Amino acid sequence: MNIEWAIEQLDDFIQATAVTYVPSPPSSIGFHSYKTAVSEDEIVKRAQVVEQILDRVVPTWRTDVQKKDRQKWSVHYEASIRAREELVRAEEVRENLGENAPELSAAKLHPWIWEGAKSLWQSGHYREAVGGAIRKLNAETQNKVGRRDVGETNLFKQAFSTDQPKADAARLRRMKDDGSDTYKSVQRGAMSFAEGVFAGIRNPLSHEVDQELSEQEALEYLAALSVLARWVDQSDVESVS
Repeated sequence: MNIEWAIEQLDDFIQATAVTYVPSPPSSIGFHSYKTAVSEDEIVKRAQVVEQILDRVVPTWRTDVQKKDRQKWSVHYEASIRAREELVRAEEVRENLGENAPELSAAKLHPWIWEGAKSLWQSGHYREAVGGAIRKLNAETQNKVGRRDVGETNLFKQAFSTDQPKADAARLRRMKDDGSDTYKSVQRGAMSFAEGVFAGIRNPLSHEVDQELSEQEALEYLAALSVLARWVDQSDVESVS
């Protein structure tokens, strides 16, 4: 995320949705109202972008922030203040409340993985998001080696095989085939890793459809998938001419 840009958008939105209290007319009670700094149409335009920032920074804002009186944009206003403070003081909070450890961003994983997961991830469906990432990885690997007749474990086993390519079975080479132990090791490692991904992540997800994953567990699964996706993407295709 471009933190400076996000803070600018939040600052602009906070200013736009700040309200001025308009008291009830003379000799009347209960007809007070609130006036925002800009028009409703302008706020709607800015909300389209700000809501995406809020979903990333304060994911539970829609349920955790309560609406105030008849102020239409009060939830967005308070959530924007919270999000801004989170972005501005995130490093300070990490340093004072816990280890200042490196963080892993799902959005910075290999594009195939995040593209397959992001729509479901952003709505909190983590198990399904991981499943979407696996399907995307499988499809992109099929595209790279030109296969539609095989998928998942068998696809990767055949793609990373050290056997010579066949007319209907191209191979993926993580490095030049120089006959060395290193070459054999990286090919075997990719095959074994892919088998582990599908046996340890893909299969349980398909059999335990009623069990949701925690965000942390799902992120770790996506990281594993990202490693495999990067290996596929960076490999050379060897096929029969």
